[in-house]
This record gives sequence, structure tokens and C-alpha cells, in this order.
Amino acid sequence: MTGGTIDKVHDVRNEGLGFAPDGSTHIPEMLRIGRCHFPLVELLMLKDSLYFDDADRDAIAAAVRDAPERAVVVTHGTGTMGDTARFLQGKAPDKTVVLTGAMRPFSLYASDGEFNLGGAVVAAQLLSPGVWGVMNGRVFAADKLNKNTAQGRFDV
Repeated sequence: MTGGTIDKVHDVRNEGLGFAPDGSTHIPEMLRIGRCHFPLVELLMLKDSLYFDDADRDAIAAAVRDAPERAVVVTHGTGTMGDTARFLQGKAPDKTVVLTGAMRPFSLYASDGEFNLGGAVVAAQLLSPGVWGVMNGRVFAADKLNKNTAQGRFDV
């Protein structure tokens, strides 16, 4: 997990969205609700992807490369998900890497996060090695993973 909207909560002090003060993540709870018990969960960072730099992307690449699993799901903010997907290309060529996130936080009503996470877990088991994105019920190759901000979704 790297943060992004999927993991944000309402901050009562500034009336905005941020990450939980205790540094916790919603992903284990989302997997529990879906009765998806097998993924290992690693919290790499809790950061808005709009503030990612190459050092953050290098840390993601290293975590993917060092993971013993051949399939890895990376939760990520939607703002720069495509940039990170393209950055990761070729960094772990023998692995299937699937990025996903949410347009609305899990902590708020009617989030797309659970749907996207479930799709990513399934896709990671079925796709060939490479870097992919799963959002809004669709699978995108890294070079086609682009957020359509006008429509509020990912499109081809």
C-alpha cells in the first residue's frame, strides 16, 4: 500500500481528507470484508500520489522486485497512477504488477475502492507478467492507464 484516496479519512480539524493519524490503512479491512484471506499486506507509505517523486517510485519498484510473490497488487493514488505504472515497466519483468485505487475513500459511503481492489486481486492472478492497472471494472496496460478527470474514471 502506498496511500492515495482509497486510504484517506475525513480530518475533523481541517475538514479535509488526509490519512489516519495513527498511520493505519483500510486495506486489511477491505480484504476481510471481501473474505479474501490470502494476500500478504505490506504498508510501504501513506502518501498522496500527487506528491510522489522518483524516490517514492524507486521504493515501490524495490518492494515489488523484493517481494517473493510473482503477482503483486499496489494500491496507489489515482492522480499519478499511470505515471507510476509506466515507471515500473521493466523493473520486475518476471512479475505481474497491478495498480489500483479509488476515486472516493473507503472510509466514506459509496467508495469504488472495494470493487477496484477485488478486481485487482483477481487480475493479478490471471494476467501475464507486466504492469497493469485495474480501475472501474477495466484492465489497462501500463501505457494505457490514464485518468479521465472530466469523466471521473479511467478510460482507454
